[in-house]
Amino acid sequence: MKNKIIFIFYILISQTVAYSQENKAKNPLIYADVPDLSMVRVGDTYYMSSTTMHVNPGVPIMKSTDLVNWKLVNYAYETLEDNDDRLNLDNGKNDYGRGSWASCLRFHEGLYYLSTFSGTTGKTYIYSTKNIEKGPWKKIVLNSSYHDHSILFDDDGKIYMVWGAGKLEIIELNKDLSGVKEETKRVLIENASAPAGDNIMLNSEGSQLFKVNGKYYLFNICWPRGGMRTVIIHRADNINGSWEGKVGLQDQGVAQGGLIDTPDGRWFSYLFRDAGGVGRIPYLVPVKWEKDWPILGDNGKVSETLDLPASKGLIPGIVNSDEFNRKKGDAALPLVWQWNHNPDNSLWSVRERKGYLRLKTARIDSSFVQAKNTLTQRTFGPESSAATLIEVSKMKEGDLAGLSLLQKEYGFIAVKIENGSRKIVMIEAAKGIPKEVASVPLNQDKVYFKAECDFKNKADKGKFYYSLDGNKWVAIGSTIKLPYTLPHFMGYRFGLFNYATKNVGGFADFDYFHINGQISKTN
Repeated sequence: MKNKIIFIFYILISQTVAYSQENKAKNPLIYADVPDLSMVRVGDTYYMSSTTMHVNPGVPIMKSTDLVNWKLVNYAYETLEDNDDRLNLDNGKNDYGRGSWASCLRFHEGLYYLSTFSGTTGKTYIYSTKNIEKGPWKKIVLNSSYHDHSILFDDDGKIYMVWGAGKLEIIELNKDLSGVKEETKRVLIENASAPAGDNIMLNSEGSQLFKVNGKYYLFNICWPRGGMRTVIIHRADNINGSWEGKVGLQDQGVAQGGLIDTPDGRWFSYLFRDAGGVGRIPYLVPVKWEKDWPILGDNGKVSETLDLPASKGLIPGIVNSDEFNRKKGDAALPLVWQWNHNPDNSLWSVRERKGYLRLKTARIDSSFVQAKNTLTQRTFGPESSAATLIEVSKMKEGDLAGLSLLQKEYGFIAVKIENGSRKIVMIEAAKGIPKEVASVPLNQDKVYFKAECDFKNKADKGKFYYSLDGNKWVAIGSTIKLPYTLPHFMGYRFGLFNYATKNVGGFADFDYFHINGQISKTN
């Protein structure tokens, strides 16, 4: 009898623990490409910015009340600039892997400040607003590109910017942030990677500067050769130093970010991890303070569960389905959508045909990655799929319209008009070289497409399907690899597209875009 009671007790305890874990947040915080995080808390609300580089609108802003469940609420800009062939995908040029990089989000005296820099334009952009969710934004442009910079509004009224890689520099900004005080420029830390040793493959970058209880804390990452991405933390009593540094975290490559506190006094570090084809995904680790040092993780390890509310999922906060139905007068796209490079807004519409997204052609393009107006959303893990229904009766000879998985080594399924006939094609671009892997004739005006991604344990596999009736799905072509490549520097994205290779003036109508967190059992 005693053994039976003990057994029942252990069963109850295990069920309680399991229930408790199910109702807590888990890492990764967001299983999608949300890199280069910067966070602020204003009252009981958190805001986070991230990097989206060559897609627009740019520098997404997300909102949360619990640090776990995030929703897109705004962007810093519609387009970074409009007069550059690279940003516009004009004249055979592109801006893959560039655009705008790591941003810095701050709140000071009633204003939100969001800054970013661009290797494309060689400039730094500072946006400010009273209303981070609705704008409008004031824009300031500095004629230098301050790499991975961080801005600090100090208690004495001075405004500092720290930036660099390996050797970190600091400069003061004007009170209105309209420019820098060149005479204040100096080296802050000569070798910020030093705490991780001498054998460094990637020197310290990703600066994020904070002031906590009168002390300055500078977060960076470096990458020791043969090791992993590593958090480096420096601290000082005075902004001018002296600075002392230490390794803050070295586990699973989870690194680059900073500090955030909760209204009830808890602290976390927001970081991210390279996770293969899905992109760079955010993590949270708990922080304890010991002898004025932030101690990251549990015994130096990234926690699997967090003492925070459970995630409700990415949908509809970061990604979402779209029926393309709009109320009268509404011609906008939800914030989950971003265009590949600067769009041509005269060549798309959700109003010309009720309940449809129309993509029109107006120029000849030589390849999918050089085509304008590919409309994208993030893929997500551990599994994800996207489906659409396309009407193709108004496409012209040489046109291709379909559903893609966009990265350098992309793949897509499309309707292609060739020799006056329609066919369904599956294209794979292994090593960036496109190849028509499979094709089947199409003898009707509508066709259903689906793309699936398997990111479990970095499987990084994609598969395409078509259907003639919306019920029976047929796999087409081969399973493709979805590698993360530096030329694009971004996780794979679902994309809706239509481009011309021979004649302009055609269009394709997309009835809907449906996403799902599961894939076919046979994949």
